[in-house]
Amino acid sequence: MVGGEAAAAVEELVSGVRQAADFAEQFRSYSESEKQWKARMEFILRHLPDYRDPPDGGGRLDQLLSLSMVWANHLFLGCSYNKDLLDKVMEMADGIEVEDLPQFTTRSELMKKNIFIQEGKWQHGK
Repeated sequence: MVGGEAAAAVEELVSGVRQAADFAEQFRSYSESEKQWKARMEFILRHLPDYRDPPDGGGRLDQLLSLSMVWANHLFLGCSYNKDLLDKVMEMADGIEVEDLPQFTTRSELMKKNIFIQEGKWQHGK
């Protein structure tokens, strides 16, 4: 009987995961690649239990979706945000593995290297 109970528990778990993934699918942006969506969906599903909207509304789900977009935009597009916000989303995303991320150079990194535009040409300062 233990084997049957275990199989039923596994089936229930798989069904729950499928339902959660189907629920999350409605929040996919048409411009997200499969790789971006997979990472953002993992972020959403990981925190969904903590951000379900209370019966009176409250917008907790909207907050989670916004945080997931901040994280994805920072990761995949190089967008920058307030340090406290970035710290929060990076902590929330801890353990989510994303391979082959793009590399970005920020304006301040360029300035640190003393790169200037002079006469329409890139020149490296001394």
